[in-house]
Amino acid sequence: MPNKKTKQQTNEFVGAIDQGTSSSRFLIFNASNLELVTYHQETIEISTPQPGWVEQDPNELLEKTTLCIEKAVEKFEGLGHNKSDIKVIGITNQRETTILWDKETGKVLHNALVWLDARTQETVDFLLKQYNKRQDCLQEKCGLPLSTYFSALKIRWLMDNCDEVRTAIEEKRCCFGTVDSWLLYNLLSDDKNTVHVTDVTNASRTMLMNIRTLKWDASLCDFFSIPEHILPEIKSSSTIFGYINKGALQGVPVGAVLGDQQAALVGQRCWTKGTAKSTYGTGCFILYNTGNDLAYSLNGLLTTVAYKWNDDDPVYALEGSIAIAGQCIKWLRDNLGLIPDSKSTETIAASVKDTGGVYFVPAFSGLFAPYWRSDARETSLYIFYRLQQNHWLDPQNYLKYNPRRKNTWQEFLLIPVNKTLISTDISKNLNEHKTILPDFFNTLYGEHEISFERSFEALQWHKNIYDNKTKSVL
Repeated sequence: MPNKKTKQQTNEFVGAIDQGTSSSRFLIFNASNLELVTYHQETIEISTPQPGWVEQDPNELLEKTTLCIEKAVEKFEGLGHNKSDIKVIGITNQRETTILWDKETGKVLHNALVWLDARTQETVDFLLKQYNKRQDCLQEKCGLPLSTYFSALKIRWLMDNCDEVRTAIEEKRCCFGTVDSWLLYNLLSDDKNTVHVTDVTNASRTMLMNIRTLKWDASLCDFFSIPEHILPEIKSSSTIFGYINKGALQGVPVGAVLGDQQAALVGQRCWTKGTAKSTYGTGCFILYNTGNDLAYSLNGLLTTVAYKWNDDDPVYALEGSIAIAGQCIKWLRDNLGLIPDSKSTETIAASVKDTGGVYFVPAFSGLFAPYWRSDARETSLYIFYRLQQNHWLDPQNYLKYNPRRKNTWQEFLLIPVNKTLISTDISKNLNEHKTILPDFFNTLYGEHEISFERSFEALQWHKNIYDNKTKSVL
């Protein structure tokens, strides 16, 4: 928090758009103490038109986000505050999800292909065969393995299968963006200025950005035959992206953008090399801060940009990505009827001492790290007569999730990690800390030095897993 405060500063607030896979939220925080004041949340529909296909309506993403802003501001004013005291907002978003639209009309050219979408496996196989390449053939340049997970493959599929997309590209009317770019385009553009931008963390998930130069790479674009003219301008994570063009917060600047998992890394204050966070949502993601050093894994982790503040050097991370975690709970509830609601999983799981010998691999969208197998499918092993409903919910069985309440899962994590586990009040702290970014506070406080203090024992990976010579995790 700022070293110096004035009476005026205590009446200033920041907002955060949190656009995730299953919902959109807008949260408002007190700038002086980062306490959550109010928020509004709306669920997002997910469609699965064919096995392995996962889509969302980009217009719904925008409409629900806009609705959340309006409703949260309404609640904010209902608490006696003035919306003019909201000085800056930031955006955190689901990553890799791919949207193409017509820059002349703003019309979307196809439903968004969600990060979970696995329809591009044939494209992956074709590229590997055509170039006689390994799955990690581009990892030195972009940090990522060839996988259905990332945006470039989704763009390539749309170019190959959607006439409207091909025509728009030929006529140079097509814009590509991840969810952050789509929101910024619609929230910030006006008659005089079109805003087609993204930040380095989201760009680092496309397979098209050079992980060293932080620029679109011509050789990567050529590999996928994707024209650079459809790509947004890449900016740092913390800069003034523009100003809201209408609605309750018209004129308020957007001062920060981060992909959701990088935002969680920042939110958990993993700002020093060697710190890590693990987040459980629709999927499960562990990010390990490697500082300003690029590190490449020998065991299936990917290399990504953690964040970049203004003109500072970028900070990198190693990431282990699991496609399905919390989605399992929804599946158990809606598809199998094993639980009445998500909240009951903690009690049910705690009622048995072990898994009863059953193991479940939730590969609904294949397996991400470390195997990167899109052809893998969900499997239950060692099911027998005495197996009870409760055994399905034991944390050793598979990744179960409700971050607000899952103490049983946190206790289980301590066994293999053998380190101190820091658990935060995710319902408030995690999301509020997504707003701790320099341009937020430069907007509020000018050039005052900003410092944050928190005493805790951070999770440190054992030094033996990191080889300083090869910059690789062993």
